[in-house]
Amino acid sequence: MLGILFNDKECKELDYVLRKELDEMLLDLGDTRLDGDIKQAIARRYKIIFRMYARIASPKELSRYALHARTYRS
Repeated sequence: MLGILFNDKECKELDYVLRKELDEMLLDLGDTRLDGDIKQAIARRYKIIFRMYARIASPKELSRYALHARTYRS
């Protein structure tokens, strides 16, 4: 396990970057033009980024990005 110390400004920046990445992946998962293999790869990456975001986000903010398992299955 690795540990990193962030000051308040860096923590806000990390929060912003992770939220934007999650938003982009949600858009991609909803895109009907993408095939199943690509969506599965995006979903795996989404889970990793989501777990990172869960460490710094409040439960209210986190619930906005919670994926429903059946929603984005191919």
